[in-house]
Parts: sequence; structure tokens; C-alpha cells
Amino acid sequence: MKISLVSIPVQDPIKAHQIYTSKLGFVSKEFDPDASLAIVASTDDPHGVAILLDPCKGNFAEHYQKSAFEANLPIMALQAKSVEVECERLKAAGVVLRPELDKPEWGIQNVFEDGCGNLLMIEEKPV
Repeated sequence: MKISLVSIPVQDPIKAHQIYTSKLGFVSKEFDPDASLAIVASTDDPHGVAILLDPCKGNFAEHYQKSAFEANLPIMALQAKSVEVECERLKAAGVVLRPELDKPEWGIQNVFEDGCGNLLMIEEKPV
């Protein structure tokens, strides 16, 4: 088996779609604002694993999202060829980096806010 779709909780999938495609650099895979449906994928692998930007307002996932954020726990890890280059790109796009949460036990990593209520980790593993 292979992972094809994962979901992350967001308050507003329309806003999240805009942030994930314009600031974080993902490509739109499926987008229907009327149905609050937003799915994005990596530009490096647009036919690979997709991310459902899942509306969580008013359901159990809203508590999970808030709890994870307050506990400084990244909700998802992303891999980059160069964390340094990617962090500079994210910072230039206005993304809030959280270097105080970096605790690399392997490779290089950084934590950033996705602008939708989540922390994401970006990592670079040595080859």
C-alpha cells in the first residue's frame, strides 16, 4: 500500500488553499470553494501524496489543532533539499518561522507556522 491522501485541520479551507499555494509553494490538486474542498500537493511530486485542507471549525479536530499548536507540536513534517534555502523563501513570503523550536537530533530542521493554525516542520536529512 501507498499513502495517497492525508488531511490536516484548518479553520478555513479557502484561506488555507490560498496560503498553501501562494506562500508555501504547493500546487492546487482540487479546489471547490462552494464545497469548502481544498486539496494541494507538492510541486516536487504533484501526482504523489496530496493534502486535504480539512475544515475543523466546530468539530473534534479544532480541539486537536489548538492543542497541538499550544504544545508546540508540528502537525506534519515536510522534507526539503535545503532547509536553509527553503526557510529563506518562506520568510520572504511572510511565513512565521519558529527557530526556538528547532531540536535537531538528525539532519537539519526548522518549524514554521502555516498561517492556518498549525505548526509544520521542514527537515533536511543527510544522504
